[in-house]
Amino acid sequence: MLHTVLTFVPVAALLTITPGAATALVVRNAARGGRRHAFFTTSGNSLGVLAWGCFAAVGIATVVAASTAVFDAVKLTGAVVLVVIGLRSLRRGPEGDAEPARTVAVPGRAALREGLLTSLANPKLAVFFVALFPQFIPPGAAVLPYALAMVGVIVTLDLLWYSLLAMLVARAKRAFVAGGWGQRIERLTGAVLIGLGVRLALERR
Repeated sequence: MLHTVLTFVPVAALLTITPGAATALVVRNAARGGRRHAFFTTSGNSLGVLAWGCFAAVGIATVVAASTAVFDAVKLTGAVVLVVIGLRSLRRGPEGDAEPARTVAVPGRAALREGLLTSLANPKLAVFFVALFPQFIPPGAAVLPYALAMVGVIVTLDLLWYSLLAMLVARAKRAFVAGGWGQRIERLTGAVLIGLGVRLALERR
């Protein structure tokens, strides 16, 4: 199993650093609430990834990937989640720029929920796991242990990468806010999330 896990690491690393909804969400919440709230977001995202890994191991992800109706339902749910989060960012008032020293609080529970919903409502994870996991599982081997090991690799890399990203954003936050960029960053990430949601809704498998 160790050889399989080590072989899977480069693939998982590429998946982790590829920009997407999770990246935009972590940057948004790090800019709004600091590293703590970015960690909650990352934790929620990782729980969603873990869930999809388990779904793949027991066959549920295969159903999502194979059924057009189920896939489209999950896809549209994910699109709505991204658009709603993005609209909330765009609709924020100017108080973030008016009070440079103030940290805009993002409740930890809300950040965790956003990360979890964004991950769970992403049908691409189902397709990814269904298509990729079998390539790394030896013939005749038990699926669940290998699936959990590979998901563990992805979750570990996610925590490391997004924690580093959150630290960089949090360190730069004061300069951004002091220069009047706080609200602009939030609006930018909000627009990115809306764009990703629209693209997800229109995208075909």
